[in-house]
Amino acid sequence: MKIILLFGPTAVGKTELLSRLFKDKYEIINADSLQVYRTLDIGTAKPSHKLQSEIPHHLIDIISPKEQFHAGEFVRLADNLAQDITDRGKIPVICGGTAFYFKNYLYGLPDIPDIKQGIREELMLELNSKGLTALYSELEQVDPIRTEKIHPNDKYRILRSLEIARGSGRAQSDFKPSNSLRSGIDPLVLGLKRERAELYSRVDQRVDEMFKAGFIDEVKQCFKQGMKESDPGMQGIGYREFFLMGRRGDIILSDVRDLIKMNSRRYAKRQITFFRSIPDVKWFYPGDIELIRDEIVGFLG
Repeated sequence: MKIILLFGPTAVGKTELLSRLFKDKYEIINADSLQVYRTLDIGTAKPSHKLQSEIPHHLIDIISPKEQFHAGEFVRLADNLAQDITDRGKIPVICGGTAFYFKNYLYGLPDIPDIKQGIREELMLELNSKGLTALYSELEQVDPIRTEKIHPNDKYRILRSLEIARGSGRAQSDFKPSNSLRSGIDPLVLGLKRERAELYSRVDQRVDEMFKAGFIDEVKQCFKQGMKESDPGMQGIGYREFFLMGRRGDIILSDVRDLIKMNSRRYAKRQITFFRSIPDVKWFYPGDIELIRDEIVGFLG
């Protein structure tokens, strides 16, 4: 099955490229871990309703921000969607910025053994008695590599990583995806890049545009709906900063905006590093429209 994968760091210009090159015979499978959440629109830079009407998009607005959505679920749903799109004579395009979704889709999920029953129940009891901070501290000792990638309030991932460590006797970070491409897929992997200074300027501009577009009202609505800092959707950049500043005792909007910019730039840097670890990527600047089009035409034959 032929499938196109298109990725790049935040604000690099993925959505603009979709609107220019991927109409008519293409359908998009979203690979952004926050755009799966309903109501989180401005802060996740979801594609406009106009673009979604022009190019069918999948895996957007499918769950509540209170629910967890993990890489295994993404791979399963993406497989089903890609096959359905192909069967209808269209070309599936997986597009987004969540790097481990792409790596897991291409090479499969890490081969973690089955964990015996009872460990999760023990962890839940400890969570109630000791608190999440104590469990996070334990995870820092048994799996420091994994801990660096988990927010201290991400209850689901903290519990899952400790469950694996206790059940297998090994750190979750020890389990690596395969280096072999999964069977049944024939991918064209396209990566978008920009010069670092230009990318960071675009990141800052995007955050400013978010605030102008009514992002504050969106966050207020999240609060009114009872969303908490520990909810998966609230741990994304743009939302978690409000909780962080709130815990400090005062939410100054200019400070929140600056913090979101800084965290977004840092995230873009991590994305670049992760994406460059994926082999056989065809890298382009977003303005290389004709070169990208030629690459796609050659791939599709």
